Amino acid sequence: MADARTTPARGSSGEAGRGLVARWGAARRRAQTARQAEFTAFVEATAPKLRRTAYLMCRDWHLAQDLTQITFAKMYAAWGRIRRSTNLEAYSRRVLMNAVFDQKKRRSDSELVLAELPEAPHHRPDDTVELHVALLRALATLPIRDQAIVVLRHWEDQSVETVAGILNVSVSVVKTQNARALSRLRAVLGEDFVRA
Repeated sequence: MADARTTPARGSSGEAGRGLVARWGAARRRAQTARQAEFTAFVEATAPKLRRTAYLMCRDWHLAQDLTQITFAKMYAAWGRIRRSTNLEAYSRRVLMNAVFDQKKRRSDSELVLAELPEAPHHRPDDTVELHVALLRALATLPIRDQAIVVLRHWEDQSVETVAGILNVSVSVVKTQNARALSRLRAVLGEDFVRA
């Protein structure tokens, strides 16, 4: 006859294993829910600013929304890796700029669909809407990298070092392209527009 102390009870190791797996699964679901809540909070906090930046780069609200969603989709895929060790705002701007650059490569940049041909402005726009439209048109005349530098430096008020990090270029490249882009904008808008 077998000793009761040395013989394990029938099914006890299997039940203990299932209990351990169940606790592990519950802990994993709680952690995943916490990560998703973190990501949702990040999206809610940064989406308007990223969408506005995307709009300034492409001048199309629908495309800006798509680019913002692409940015968040790529970030969600890497969220477990980047959520604690990365400056998330800078990372999101970099992912957005890469999405903008990729989109510009796929689509002809010279093509802009308008209902009517635009007239060149011969006067200084007085209305803020006209000012906004004039600035966006002038910004559209710049190469895509120069647009990114101007938007990040002057619209989002980022430092030269931050812009260099986002675009993965040197500080001197940012300074040089920024000066060149601003002189082009002055030429397009006219000196009277810039001084006023």
